[in-house]
Amino acid sequence: SPGVKLHGAGFIVTPEEANQLGLDNNPTLKQVIRNYRNGRDLTQTPRGVKVIDLFGLTADEVKRQFPSVYQWIFERVKPERDQNKRATYRDNWWIFGEARKDWRRYANGLPRYIATVETTKHRLFTFLDADILPDNMLVNIAVDNPAWLGALSSRLHIHWALSVGGTLEDRPRYNKTRCFETFPFPELTDEQAAKIGQLAEQIDAHRKRQQAEHPTLTLTGMYNVMEKLRAGGALNAKEQTINQQGLVSTLLADHDALDRAVFNAYGWDDLAKALVGLPGATTPLPGKPAAQAEAEEELLMRLVALNKQRAAEEAQGKVRWLRPDYQAPEEAAPTQTELQSTTAEASAPAADKTKATWPKDLATQVTLLRDMLAQSPHSAESLAAQFKRKPLKGVNEVLSALAALGQAQQDDEHWRLVR
Repeated sequence: SPGVKLHGAGFIVTPEEANQLGLDNNPTLKQVIRNYRNGRDLTQTPRGVKVIDLFGLTADEVKRQFPSVYQWIFERVKPERDQNKRATYRDNWWIFGEARKDWRRYANGLPRYIATVETTKHRLFTFLDADILPDNMLVNIAVDNPAWLGALSSRLHIHWALSVGGTLEDRPRYNKTRCFETFPFPELTDEQAAKIGQLAEQIDAHRKRQQAEHPTLTLTGMYNVMEKLRAGGALNAKEQTINQQGLVSTLLADHDALDRAVFNAYGWDDLAKALVGLPGATTPLPGKPAAQAEAEEELLMRLVALNKQRAAEEAQGKVRWLRPDYQAPEEAAPTQTELQSTTAEASAPAADKTKATWPKDLATQVTLLRDMLAQSPHSAESLAAQFKRKPLKGVNEVLSALAALGQAQQDDEHWRLVR
């Protein structure tokens, strides 16, 4: 999910301003004055600012519980919001324009999450602590497993993202639907996950430690030097300083080790030999040697083939969840009796029976919709209406998968089973 979109600069406060509002002597204010990061905070020099987050509170509740905060927002945000053409922004002036309710649900209970800057020269991923509220220009992934940070940070995923994502001027953009949702993650053994996770934690901790020790050190500067080291170029005086402050040569060795580990997890050690250590690992490389371009094309073709294989498997109910405790907490193979019972309930008229709950596992979803279409054509809306809370999005996703497999087709607004 993208982070929050403020629609009001008055929400941002410096640490000094936060203390003026009472943060230093009123612990309850920590509920609504939070650490905040945007793209420049991650790639350049962190500003160290905080943000006033009043999501979930009414204006009267803010006035009663946090009067100093209420006056701050009333004086600095409301005048700007009063001029906004969108009624919801004007009427809810004390809340961010886009408060990201879904993101809050995804990240709830996690100690940290993964973030990347949407548009940036170098494609990098990092862990952010749960108390940090991300800005709209960050793409955030509600996963705290370091093995997946490692997979995302690997040359394989970054080449995928650079190939399928867009650009703004000369900077790559990370589009979550194209770059993240389509990427076929590796299927890791416990040993592979431990190794990849350890290397990812090591890289993330290294960068944060060196930046804490050297406040002017930036990630962009470090990875510019890393690219020059990969290319075998001589470093000038400024780059030598960055290399020493950031221990970039050491960071480079850790990245190469991570890349080899992820290639090995896919079973593609031949491509590791051809690509690991070459420039262009985090940013586009124009004019690359023919051998490198050929190896990268082979990598992309293998990932595309794996993407298609995974899509077909998922349509049949085999899903490799990144965060199974959240995505599929009740996942279990249902018995045939359970399937028949659920199908009968879903197929019965709403007037005759209580509507069924939309299943959480994909296999049951596919079975239910196939059985319903076998009885008669349906629109997506009429199928969704058979279930509680009308899960139209989930129904459309399953119908699209069935269509891709040639098992269902749409005529006008109605879907029918292909026999």
